[in-house]
Order: sequence, then structure tokens, then C-alpha cells
Amino acid sequence: MASCDKAFETYKKAITTAASVAASLMLVRSVVNELVPYEVRDMLFSSVGYLRSHMSSQHTIIIEKKNDGLTNNHIYNAVKTYLATRINTSMQQRLRVSSMDENDKMMVSMAEGEEMSDVYDGTEFKWCLICRDNSSDSNNCYGSQQEVRSFEVSFHKKHKEKALKSYLPFILTTAKAIKDQDRTLRIYMTEYSDEWSPIDLHHPSTFDTLAMDKRLKQSIIDDLNSFIKRKDYYKKIGKAWKRGYLLYGPPGTGKSSLIAAMANHLRFDIYDLELTEVKSNSDLRRLLIGMSNRCILVVEDIDCTIELKQRDKAEGGDKSNPTEENKGEDKVTLSGLLNFVDGLWSTSGEERIIVFTTNYKERLDPALLRPGRMDMHIHMGYCTPEAFRILAKNYHSIDYHVTYPDIEELINEVTVTPAEVSEVLMRNDDTDVALHDLIDHLKLKMKDANVIRTEHKDANNQLGEKKDEQR
Repeated sequence: MASCDKAFETYKKAITTAASVAASLMLVRSVVNELVPYEVRDMLFSSVGYLRSHMSSQHTIIIEKKNDGLTNNHIYNAVKTYLATRINTSMQQRLRVSSMDENDKMMVSMAEGEEMSDVYDGTEFKWCLICRDNSSDSNNCYGSQQEVRSFEVSFHKKHKEKALKSYLPFILTTAKAIKDQDRTLRIYMTEYSDEWSPIDLHHPSTFDTLAMDKRLKQSIIDDLNSFIKRKDYYKKIGKAWKRGYLLYGPPGTGKSSLIAAMANHLRFDIYDLELTEVKSNSDLRRLLIGMSNRCILVVEDIDCTIELKQRDKAEGGDKSNPTEENKGEDKVTLSGLLNFVDGLWSTSGEERIIVFTTNYKERLDPALLRPGRMDMHIHMGYCTPEAFRILAKNYHSIDYHVTYPDIEELINEVTVTPAEVSEVLMRNDDTDVALHDLIDHLKLKMKDANVIRTEHKDANNQLGEKKDEQR
């Protein structure tokens, strides 16, 4: 019993001493704040911080929300984005939830004073969000800003080099990738003759939902993935970092859907160039220079959107008529377009995809088709059984149905576009009804095709009989 009383007295004295020390420290701090000038106080605190940092094995990097209290700190925003993907919601007692608007994705982040750990390359980094009230300090360097927010990351001092030269750059790169993935894509259209007008792009097409041959689809994906990873390679060989694709085939075969899938896959904005809206080569040049990097330039139906002047006619035509010459200068020429595709102007941007579409490849000038301009020619053909299965899965969420053998047999015998099949499948929410409607549609097309073939055969027979009579 005596030993218990003695232990209690010792504990009581320790508590009293700790309280006394804490009260003394608070009194000293209050006296220092009241009596010691700001400059001296700042020097004292700096000296204490200097001694503490040299005695401690832990180092800290402070990343404030504002640069000098004025401009936004890009690194702060990157850290916020990065940590939001690393936060363990089951471990954190307090969380901050926010969004830009009612349609924006909810973002969960750290609350003030909360801590979390992140492991990078085998090293632990401890993060804390600090919110400091600065309103009482009249000599602060943050102007009218009353609240100073900052992230603090602590780590063992032997990892300072890794933190500055590896970990923080990794955070910046990761945050950029996250923002690129989450941001709303935009499609830019020509306004007047030399300006772009953007709107949000919400096209849902992806390579998963695209109705085309699996091997061809995979070859396009592989080509795109290879392209975006080869910046150093393009620089080494002295070529502009761009890639050209020609999409050709009948109307309704999915050319526009493929472009949207490419944009969603790469997270690239689309610039839809309507050549009929552009008055001259100089306007075309201003438009193309005004494009951003990491984008897709699209010229749809290039064979019929504008009558591009041939280079030999534009450059070697009759110069005796100044009126005709001036008219030529006021039009977009094939040379003007090609100069951007692979001439000197092609180096005005980086990481660009150029897509031309046409229903009639044979009508295009050979100068547009050679390698280096259109690097990959992609034929968008009629619907195949494989493409039909993808469409059925898209519209009715099924992998198989008893009607599949009949439908696929008909598709092999009838030329039908994916757009036609999609239109029929969308007519009815009932899968059975939709698929039987498709069978009826395909049979009707087969009947019409047989009638046309019979008429052609009869016409040819009649023509042959007339020739025989003439002989």
C-alpha cells in the first residue's frame, strides 16, 4: 500500500511539473510576442528552428498554396490532386469533400491538421495539411491574405535528394496525367475564317464499343500508343512529332466514331477543320498554328469539301491574267494544306494526329496519300458478324442469342453498314423484337439486291442480243 501511495505521489509531482513547465512556456511566448520586436522575434524563432533542424533526423518541405502570398502555386495544386488518389478514407478521421459544380466528380482530400503517409520507391513520406491564421500579424508578407494553407511533407534527412529530384517530379507528372484523364475534352470548329470556336465533347465512343475487326482495332490502338511514347525518337530522326491517318470507306461505316474513340483513348481535343469556311492559305495557316499540342486535326470528306487546286496548276498556270492569279491566291490550295501536313509549318506543334476521311479514296490526289502524310490507311468496311456482335452488346447487353446464326449468315451475304444495323437495333428495347426486326431488314435488303442483279442481268442479255442482231 505504501509503494502505491509513493508511486501516486511521484506521478502527481510529474503532472504538476509538466503543467508548470507548459504554463511557463506559454507565459514566455506571450511576453516575447508582446515585448520583443517582430524582427528580433523572427530572428530568435529562426535560430531555434535552425538548431532543431540540425539536431533532428527528420526534414520537412513546405509547399504553400500561394507563391509569396499572391499567385497560385502549381506544385500545391499538383500535390492536392495526387494525394486525393492516395488517401485511405477508412483511416482518415476527417475528410474534405468538394466539387466544381453539380456535374463535376466528387473529390475527397485531407482536412486541416490531418496526416497521411505515402510510400515512394521504398521510402515513407508523411504529409500534413496546415492551415494557419495570419490575420493577427500586421507585418506578414501575404498582403490581405488571412489564412495560409500549405502541405508539409516530412521524411528522413538522408532522403532529401530523392524527395526534391525524384518524388516531387513524380507527383507533378502523376497529377498532370490525372487531370488530363479527368478533364472534359473539347471539339473546336472554325468560326469566321481564321478562328476556332470550342464546345465540350461528350462523344461516348471508345475502342471497346467500336464495331470493327478486332485485329484492325488493336493495330490502331498499338499505333497510337507507340506514337505518344516516341517524342525522343521523332526528335532524334529530325521529324515533326505527328501522325497521319486516312479513314476511307462507304458512308455509315463508323469513321466519325473511330475519331471520337481515338480522342477518348488519347485524351486529345479535336479540331474539326471545315475547309469550305477557310478563304485563303494565309487564313488556313493562322488556324493551324492556333491549334494546341496533343490534339487531333480532322478534315472530313476531303475529296468533296473543297476543290483543292493541283500544285502544278497553282504554281505553273497562266500568269498572264493578273485577275486569275489574284483569285488563286485567295483560295486554299493543295500546296497550302500539304505545307502544314509535312512541310515547314508541320513543326509548329507537337504530339498531333492528323485525320482525313473520304468515301472515295480513288478520287484523292496521290500527293495526299504518300507515306509521311497519311502514315496509316484504314479501310472502314461494311458490317461483319464480329462487328454485329459488338453492336448487339452495346445496345442490348447480350453476348449471344438464338438468332445470331441466321443474322450472321445474312450479314455475310448482304452489304449493310454498321450504322444501318445500329438504327434497327435501337428501334426497340425488347431484344427479341429488335433482333427479329434486323433479320427482316436484312432479308429485305437481300431481296432488293437480287432484284437489282436480275435487272442488270436482263439488261446485259438484251444488250448482247442487240449486238448479235447488228452483226
